[in-house]
Amino acid sequence: MLLVFIVVAFAYRFWMLGVSIRNEKALKAAGAVEHGSANSRLLAGAHVLFYLAASAEGLVRSMPFDAVSAVGLALYLFGAVMLLVVSRLLGRFWTVKLIIARDHRLVVHPLFRRVRHPNYYLNILPELIGFAVTLHAFVALVVGLAVYLVPLVVRIREEEQVMKTTFAAY
Repeated sequence: MLLVFIVVAFAYRFWMLGVSIRNEKALKAAGAVEHGSANSRLLAGAHVLFYLAASAEGLVRSMPFDAVSAVGLALYLFGAVMLLVVSRLLGRFWTVKLIIARDHRLVVHPLFRRVRHPNYYLNILPELIGFAVTLHAFVALVVGLAVYLVPLVVRIREEEQVMKTTFAAY
């Protein structure tokens, strides 16, 4: 069961990465500009390392699927669904990188008005926490999340600055 969860979670992430890469190529071909590329690489690396560490810990622990795992799975699924929601709302502008197109428009959907940076707070954090909790990977959760938060906070600050500079209505 745990191995199936890990494989499906990795497959989902790779599928969404493919969407991001397609969007990025189209945006850059149309003259879009990437911001914070060094931090984007750190963020991607932290994401991969978190998944690998939690997977390794979960497989070594080999805990049965229990109530803790169920809570983790529910949290992970919430984050996975929110990734779909956010990527659909942003459409062709959604990437894992911080890219601003020449014709970029500010998305004013109520979700973005109620939750600043829903991709981070409603997708990434629940996804990572849920992934680790499902696997009972509590060392990876504590250490990995602490490491992940560093480039994530930098990304949020970078994005805030870019959005304020690009959109007067932000």
